Amino acid sequence: QVQVVESGGGLVQPGGSLRLSCTASGNIASIDAMGWYRQNPGKERELVAASTSSGTSNYRDSVKGRFTISRDNNKNTAYLQMNGLKPEDTAVYYCNAVVRTWATQLKLVSRDYWGQGTQVTVSS
Repeated sequence: QVQVVESGGGLVQPGGSLRLSCTASGNIASIDAMGWYRQNPGKERELVAASTSSGTSNYRDSVKGRFTISRDNNKNTAYLQMNGLKPEDTAVYYCNAVVRTWATQLKLVSRDYWGQGTQVTVSS
């Protein structure tokens, strides 16, 4: 089994910074991609930033230049550095990991795993 655990959320004033961390653990053969999503009540979960195992990253337009995703592949960990936070960044942030595990000795399977979410609140 694979577990994904996030940490680092909290309350911050507008213009402030937070760093989220996400670690995947368990029976992992490899991690293809890790990403951060966010969701507010009654709204769709939206992709904030994602990073592939080859090092490419992508961001939604509203966070470009303010948020940075990074990975430590040796630790199966992804980070989201959030600077210049705005009230509209308030949401529950979820980590997603696309993980390959060995189903059998010769068969790899890939699936998404999600963390439990961490609340980020930007307010004065």
